[in-house]
Amino acid sequence: MKKRFQDKVALITGASSGIGEALARQLAAEGAGLCLFARRADRLQALQSELEASGAQVAVYAGDVTVPSDLEGAVALALERFGRLDLVVANAGIGVTSPFSRLTTEDYRHQFEVNFFGVLHTLFASLEALKASQGQAVLVGSVAGLAGTPGSSPYNASKFAVVGLAESLYYDLGKEGIAVTLVNPGFVESEIRLLDNRGARTGRGDPVPSWLVMPASKAASVILKAVYKKKAVVVVTFHGVVLSWLKRFCPALIRLLLRQGSYRKERKK
Repeated sequence: MKKRFQDKVALITGASSGIGEALARQLAAEGAGLCLFARRADRLQALQSELEASGAQVAVYAGDVTVPSDLEGAVALALERFGRLDLVVANAGIGVTSPFSRLTTEDYRHQFEVNFFGVLHTLFASLEALKASQGQAVLVGSVAGLAGTPGSSPYNASKFAVVGLAESLYYDLGKEGIAVTLVNPGFVESEIRLLDNRGARTGRGDPVPSWLVMPASKAASVILKAVYKKKAVVVVTFHGVVLSWLKRFCPALIRLLLRQGSYRKERKK
């Protein structure tokens, strides 16, 4: 069976869990060399050991996407180890959620530092390497960047910004020979919904029903198929496709449904 990413080199941010971890496993199985980036060094090292045991070539860099020098260090590591960089997946993200009246400007600033400026830091750090390889940039947005939802304005706003960024970069980076793919997932298996606004575990389970959550491995398969075909945009999960379709063609209906759902949720509290 042909390995679609044989001898390609990929940098993945947010690689210690969720979509990033699943992408790392599948890219390793497809023959790619990997530079994995996340804050949790222990998780990265465990994943590195697992993948290297199966024959993959893996480098890891523990860092924070809000620190530009960390991303520059990860790119330098990838180039030192592999000599090239073909694919960059800007996947790291957090979720800041609460009704607007309970939020502060700092909450929004924190959200954007990770979800938007973290993407920019990743892209700027890897730009020259991607120009050299005529490579590909993958930006992980969200269906939440296509339709606003109650109680999630910081997260929605940050993902709307990523969606807009990707739409422009499709042209700007395309001129440089760099393909751009925007990934808009719906509910995918992830730790993001288990954390509070500052990244600490809440101790509560996933608020989203399990039947609505796509396994991270399946999401990674959908994403890599789109990346291999160099699609401009891919929406992941069936409900994500439905929501994006409704927002585009029936915006009044989706607002009504979300408002009614929000009211019912408030009454139950």
